[in-house]
Order: sequence, then C-alpha cells, then structure tokens
Amino acid sequence: MTKKFKRHLITAALPYANGPLHIGHLAGAYLPADTYVRYLRLKGEDVAFVCGSDEYGAAITMRAKKENTTPRQIIDKYHTQIKDTFARFGMSFDIYHRTSAPIHTETAQAIFTRLNDQGKFVVQESEQYFDEKAQQFLADRYIIGTCPKCGHDRAFGDQCEKCGSTLSPTDLINPRSTLTDTPPVLKRTKHWYLPLDQYEDWLREWIVNEKQGVWKTNVYGQCKSWIEGGLQARAMTRDLDWGIPVPLPPEEAAGKVLYVWLDAPIGYISATREWARQQDKNWEDYWKSPDTRLIHFVGKDNIVFHCIIFPIVLKAHGEFILPDNVPANEFLNLEGDKISTSRNWAVWLHEYMDEFPGRNDELRYVLSSIAPETGDSEFTWKDYQTRINSELVAILGNLVNRVAVLIHKFYEGKVPSSAAQLEFTHAGLREAVGKTYDALDQHLGNFKFKAGLFEVIDLARTGNKYLTDTEPWKTIKTEPEKAAEALSNALLLATHLGVCLQPFLPETATKILRMFNLPQTHYRWDEEVVIAGGQSINQPFLLFQKVEDADIQKQIDKLHQSKLAQTPAAPLKAEIVYDDFSKLDIRVAEVLACEKVPKANKLLKFTLDTGLDQRTVVSGIAEYFNPADLVGQRVLVVVNLAPRELRGIVSQGMILTAKDRDGKLVLVQPAQEVANGSGVS
Repeated sequence: MTKKFKRHLITAALPYANGPLHIGHLAGAYLPADTYVRYLRLKGEDVAFVCGSDEYGAAITMRAKKENTTPRQIIDKYHTQIKDTFARFGMSFDIYHRTSAPIHTETAQAIFTRLNDQGKFVVQESEQYFDEKAQQFLADRYIIGTCPKCGHDRAFGDQCEKCGSTLSPTDLINPRSTLTDTPPVLKRTKHWYLPLDQYEDWLREWIVNEKQGVWKTNVYGQCKSWIEGGLQARAMTRDLDWGIPVPLPPEEAAGKVLYVWLDAPIGYISATREWARQQDKNWEDYWKSPDTRLIHFVGKDNIVFHCIIFPIVLKAHGEFILPDNVPANEFLNLEGDKISTSRNWAVWLHEYMDEFPGRNDELRYVLSSIAPETGDSEFTWKDYQTRINSELVAILGNLVNRVAVLIHKFYEGKVPSSAAQLEFTHAGLREAVGKTYDALDQHLGNFKFKAGLFEVIDLARTGNKYLTDTEPWKTIKTEPEKAAEALSNALLLATHLGVCLQPFLPETATKILRMFNLPQTHYRWDEEVVIAGGQSINQPFLLFQKVEDADIQKQIDKLHQSKLAQTPAAPLKAEIVYDDFSKLDIRVAEVLACEKVPKANKLLKFTLDTGLDQRTVVSGIAEYFNPADLVGQRVLVVVNLAPRELRGIVSQGMILTAKDRDGKLVLVQPAQEVANGSGVS
C-alpha cells in the first residue's frame, strides 16, 4: 500500500550560473517538476518546491576566464538572468535560491564537519592532474581527453557529454589541460574521500531490491549498473580558489574547497532553510521527518549524483530523509543533433519568450508532448508548428472558441439553461470527464506527464465530436431545447478542460476559466466548479494563434547561422609558393554519367567532359550525394593528377569539394555558365 505523506519536498536540479537556460533544461528537469508540483497543489497537498543557482565549481571559473572577468561577476550575471527567465516562464518555485548565500556556506560546512567528526571521510594523498604551465591542480572540468567508452575526443574529466558516462580524470585517453592545452602531469595532493564502496550493501538493498518497479526504468537501470560495477572512494574536496572553503585549520586544508557535487545538492537544504525562515516554518520538518516525501527532478546526466552520491552523504549524516523517487528524464535533442551550449546549438528560453511573446504554454505543450521520459527525444521547429496548429489550435482552442461563439451568437452570451447549477445531461460526456480526472491522477502520480496531457487533449476531441454530432447551430431553429442542452453540456466540458489543464498549461487554464466568467481562476480538484444557468460569459477570444511557415523558417535559419558562426574553420595548412599552385591544372567539367562503384560504399564513378576529352574519375563522396542528381552538373576537376587505380578502375583526376561546418561535402562549382575545359587560375 502506498504510504500517505503529510508533506512533499520537491527539488529541481540547480542550474549552473554560467550561462542561460535552454529547452533541454526545461524538458529534462524543470517542466516535469513544475507540472508535478502544480498537480500536488491541486490535490491540496503541503508542498515545498525549491531550486536555485549552482554557483561554485570549475564550470564557473571556466566561464569567467572565457569572458575575462571574475567568478563573482559571472554568477551575479547569470543567477539574475536565470531567475528572471524562470519567473517570466511561470515556474512555480516556492524559492529560487543561490549557493553563494551565507546560509548555504554555513549549511554545507556544518554537514562536512559532522561527517568529518564522525570519521566518515578517509583522508589520503593521491596523484591528481596538475598543469605545470599554469601552476595549479586541475578540477575535473579543466581536463579534456578521449572518452574510453565512446571515443569522443572532447570528454571532460568528470563526464562525457556525448555518451553521458560518468568519468574520473585518469579514465581519459590523451588528457590535456583546458587552461594551456598542454598534457597535465600527475602530482601528489591530499583530499578527504567519501568511501562509497562501504555503502554498496546498503545501496543494493535500498535501490536494487526496493526500487525496482518503483523508479523509472532508465533511472533504476543506470543506478544498478553503477552499483554492480563496484563503487570507489570519491574525493569530496578540491584544490581550487573558487568554492566553499573546507572548514578545517589552514595547516590542514589551505587552498581546498568542497567538491561541487558535495556542495550543490546541499543547496536544496539551504534553500529550504531560507524558505522556512521566510515562511516561519520549521525546515527540519521537510528534511528530517519520515512524514515528508523527498523527490528530486533532474536530467539524465545527474542521476548518479542524486541517486547514489548525495543519498550516501545523507545516510552517512544520519538525520536526513532519503529521496523517495528521482524521476529523471533523458536528453532532448535538437533538429537531428545534440543540444550544445558551446556550439550555440540550442533554443534559449529567454530568446524564445522574446520572439514568441505570450506563447509560454505553447512551448510547455510541445515539450510535454515529446518529453524524454524514458529515452532521448527530439525537438524540431516543424514538429513544434504541427503540434500547435493541429492540436492546440485545431482541437483545444477550437472547442473552447466554438462554445463561446455559439453562446454569444444565439443566447446573447448567457448560459442557455434555467438550472441553478449545470450538470451533464449526456452520460457519455459525464463518464469521459470522470475518466479523465481518474487517468490524470494515475498518470501524474506516477510521473507520466506526457500520457496525462494526452488524456486532456482526448477529452477536447470528445467535446468537438459531441458538438459536431449534435449540431446546435442547426437544431437551434428546429429543436431549440436540444440546442440549448448541447451547448450547456459542451460549456461544462470546456470548463473541466480549464481545470484539467492547470498542471500543464497554467496560463491557458486561467484564460478558459476567465472566458466563462467563473468566480475563481484556480480550482483544486476537490472543488466543485459551479456554472449557473443564465449567467453571462465573457466575449470569446482565440486561445492560440497558428504558427506560420515564415516564423519556423526564421528559427531554423537562426540555428544554422549560429552553428556556422560558432564552428571554427579548419586550420591553415603549411605555406606554399605560387609555383606550387601553378602546377595544378584545374578545369571546369560536365558530369556525363555517375554511378556507384560496386562493393564500395564511399566511391562514385564519374564520366566527365573536360573540354579536352572524356575521362573517368573515381571520387570518395558517395555518402553525400545521389549519383542521379549529379548528372548534368558542372564541377571543378584537377586534370593533371597522376592516374590512380581504385577498385580496378583507373581514375584520371580529382573532383574538388568543400566541407561545410557540419562536416558534409558540397561540390565546388562555377557561379556562372562557362565552357567545359575553362581553366581555374
């Protein structure tokens, strides 16, 4: 039997204060957290929803170096931007805090001190990477190299952002310092280690045995794999000049700060303390009472830290409750590629709100519809357009607008009923509404927000079908009572849509309730929505506007332009003299025929008219071109290249291509019509 909790503490991952928010952040952690919190509040639960900026660690100092400023200026800049962006988007945090606040330093140092006093750490010397040129130890994020698991050549010392694997700096192949781009050396240093291996048996019982079938499969699977792979002690301190100082005498810990993955999750506790102080509540009720349910909403890359490392810290401390669930989402990709802040391949939330003002709920809808709940998913602007136009506009907005327009057209804007309170007279609609509430309770309670949202849209479909079947605009002339009954039923269903949408599309829900002139613009699910016969409703207005092709193309172009601007060109090759270049005979040639070379995936066989002769050229560009599309095109070819045999075919030349910033080959062609054989000089 599911335990009934007195209160709920919901946390959303602390975003690094080193850059703006993008839609991947929203889809991964913040939107599902906000939806769940709104759902709990609609049920009348006691909820504390906390978040804040993560302001320490190497990522901040790296950004400061990049922008030629100080870490303090970086965190002040981006904390303000992130907090304002969340507020504009309507995130319903009870508090948005920051880890540079004094109460956080106090909280983190107190937890470290307790663990240290109880002998929970192992103090030992180890070899860690040191940049001899910069004369400093390197934090994990200051080291890049080749990932040993996927081969990505820009993996960080703590994680590979391509495959998501959690790493240690010494796991990297060919590591190098991001400060000086030189190979680091190993140098001895002392740190305080948390012996994770000592908690393996407890973790097997708590996670592997108790959480199977309770936690999401993607979360459970990653945790089980980590535990079965064997845990190792992990340093909880770092040699850095930006972070929370280790609370020990200087002779023991000079120049050392708390590891960001010890410090940052404690930010949930310090944020709760500050919120409780402001609300005159006891923060310990939310962190130390078994009557509180703790839930962490995070992205895929934070699963291990929230399910293994932070719970071990809490367990070792001995007074805190453990997370009941960590419903982490996977990654959201963008237009066929991974979201990348360094390559500016992202849809930034603040820019979206600037360019699509008043359309926050449209983004909420699309991201909830494609949420990466158990596997990676993809956002495309074309899909965004389709979902809004075909679902929000054509289904949900259409129903609400039709009901309001018809009541104003035929009944002067008054509910066409004499009943003191509207009730469904159509059993099918009454049953559909009841099933929707039951389904929402089931889906949202189990973190299946996508399925919950689809239930509401299906209810809107039911309402549209009912209106189409009853045709009140026709029966108003022949059977006015039936028309009035149909519109009253449709109005009641549309009102319930407004209530059901509150966790998902809060602004839209409020608009619907206002349009129908209800006394409240927020309803708990145990409250009765009362619509009296004869009451006036407000003038109809469109809930959503269609997204035009031009709007979408503008965003697609913007993405690709930003990617081009951020991607560096290939480095210059060794210098040559003019005589070297003059030896090349490059001519314009026409493609007479083109076909794939059998049993060679990359080779195309060309027959070219060079203006001098017809010749065969073999080129390794098959994966980028359709042979039929190349016939008739003009290309540039080096005609005095020594012949070379490829797969039994003698190739007499080389076709010139260029590689775009995405690595795709394109033909180099004359801009205007010129004769075959024309030379390039």
